[in-house]
Amino acid sequence: MNLLDGLRVVEISSFVAAPLGGLTLAQLGADVIRIDPLGGAADVGRWPLAPSGTSLLWTGMNKAKRSVAIDFRSEAGRDVATRLITRAGIVLTNAVGQEWLSHGALVPHRADLIHLQIEGHHDGSAAVDYTVNAEIGFPLITGPADHAGPVSHVLPAWDVACGLYAAVGLLAADRRRSRTGEGAQIRLPLYDVALSMAGNLGLLAEAQLGIERERIGNYLFGGFGRDFPLRDGQRLMVVAMTARHFADLIRATGLEQPVGELARLLGADFAIDGDRYRHREALAALLAPWFAARTCAEVAADLRDSSVLWSRYRRFVDVDLEQSPMMGEIDQPGVGRLLAPASPLDDGGPRTIMPAPALGGNTDDLLTEIGADPADLRDKGVIA
Repeated sequence: MNLLDGLRVVEISSFVAAPLGGLTLAQLGADVIRIDPLGGAADVGRWPLAPSGTSLLWTGMNKAKRSVAIDFRSEAGRDVATRLITRAGIVLTNAVGQEWLSHGALVPHRADLIHLQIEGHHDGSAAVDYTVNAEIGFPLITGPADHAGPVSHVLPAWDVACGLYAAVGLLAADRRRSRTGEGAQIRLPLYDVALSMAGNLGLLAEAQLGIERERIGNYLFGGFGRDFPLRDGQRLMVVAMTARHFADLIRATGLEQPVGELARLLGADFAIDGDRYRHREALAALLAPWFAARTCAEVAADLRDSSVLWSRYRRFVDVDLEQSPMMGEIDQPGVGRLLAPASPLDDGGPRTIMPAPALGGNTDDLLTEIGADPADLRDKGVIA
């Protein structure tokens, strides 16, 4: 996909949020140049690892990019990075506290520079996804209803959202620059990403109105959905998001009469989201025996012609990668041949999936582009 053909971005980053922003742009056709210190940044060995010791996180986050490794501690190394940034005109970074990499230090070299800095908090203090998640309140509404302590989930949701916001922010700034010639200085605090999303989802408004969100385990908040164990030992997540979904679920399970009687006794209307949610435990008690008496294959057959949303719980090793048109085989240095995802955006064209480069693998070519002498810089220890 070459929607961003001709766009060049320099990325100086580590871990998830900033590399994901660069990856999002690279998979849409941008030329993303990741610059790392000699030996790699803090994420170069981040778990999970391949048997060779190569980081599967690093290679996953840096597909389709080009890689330069230089000595940031030297004046010559910082000069090389500045020249690469100046040539690109766009820089994405989460390296906080590096004065030479600040907007103020770089904009004299290019007045229309677009500079996006990912930070922890707006005051400049540090934070990561797991601390931000704790600050906002999600771990105290996650988990079983009778669980007393916090439950931190394993998906770094705020890093993911932050990376996507970063990509959108850079594209918006580039669009304005193409119309007006103006550059941009954009700050993107991770905490603000989480706070904004908590507000967008109504959680902050709910709290301000004096309503404390309860822990509900695997139930769907505000409607009806829950996990059910099956006769063959598998478990399903079943969701009736709308009145039609719920009516189809009750019809498929043959529970119209008992559910109708339950509604009469409770004075409830199960076509309404709130009534399905308020009486979720009573509804689940009626449905649970039906699921417990069936295998996954039998449930699939019974629900096939309905609108009910459901899936069995799978492990990552159970996911069928072959059936997805987004996945393609790459030969990843340090890992070997494996299936990897392209961009989930599908414009109908071919989906070319590029592996991550070897750390510093494009250093000589890119330095030559800016008129630097790789041999001289190598002799001086600026590049490996």
